[in-house]
Amino acid sequence: MTTPYNKALSALDTMHAEDPRRVEVNGQSLPLELWHAERMSAWLEQLVEAPGECLTLAVRAQHLKRWEVPRNQYPEGRIGYLTWRRDQGKRAAELATEALVAAGYSTQDAEETARMIRKQGLGRDPGTQAVEDCACLVFLENYFADFSHQVDHDHLIRIVQKTWAKMSPRAHELALALPMDGDARALVEEALAG
Repeated sequence: MTTPYNKALSALDTMHAEDPRRVEVNGQSLPLELWHAERMSAWLEQLVEAPGECLTLAVRAQHLKRWEVPRNQYPEGRIGYLTWRRDQGKRAAELATEALVAAGYSTQDAEETARMIRKQGLGRDPGTQAVEDCACLVFLENYFADFSHQVDHDHLIRIVQKTWAKMSPRAHELALALPMDGDARALVEEALAG
């Protein structure tokens, strides 16, 4: 039986699979965004016991079609980055809303999912917090080591501190258990000590 959840998840993953960027995982070439969405979902399983459908779909849709509006289309610097990130959240939320409604979800459920994708209520709403926690864990697990070689030391320490401040205590536990190379681990420890 095809449920609204299965239809919505399939629609989201079909959009993710359109990503022309690729990543090599265990000898297999995958669309980057589909792989990223799967990592988000994997972290949700560790963060939240029995997450609801809206939260599960919000986590899966957080980067929806992000490749279509690259970061370099916005000005350099913090304001440009924050504007790009906000716009990406709005866009992903709109695309997810359309997919959920088409799959048979109520407008109310679709809007709840969209609110979490837009990160509204961060620090107050458990669903929004879970989306942010998953995003931070995916970053620390998969992108942090490479990113740390592209940014100057002091700026990187501030980024880690800001990322840490957005995370829940459970996400902190999971992050500290991540396998990291010595340099990345030293940076995290320095940021947390500061």
